[in-house]
Amino acid sequence: MNFKVGDKVVVIAGSSKGKEGKITKTLRRENRVIVEGVNLVKKHVKGNGQESGGILEVEAPIHASNVMMIDPKTKKRTRIGHTVDKNNKKIRISKKSNEKLD
Repeated sequence: MNFKVGDKVVVIAGSSKGKEGKITKTLRRENRVIVEGVNLVKKHVKGNGQESGGILEVEAPIHASNVMMIDPKTKKRTRIGHTVDKNNKKIRISKKSNEKLD
């Protein structure tokens, strides 16, 4: 998976298509990401002694293939590429503008 926590992404498929947000969590084994404000579902929570129960809206995971990075230069969606810098360190780049991501 090419995504990291804090990346700005746009949803390209599903009921939340077109929405933008930051990645708050990555689930690498399931190849899914959680994006803030996207794919909201209602969760019924039972109350306990300290907190009251109710119906909460939480962000559900979305498959990584349904999101794309937002290019920092052009502000449009882009693919992610990899290259090696002068210190032989692998870095992520934007395919549209060849801008370094991170």
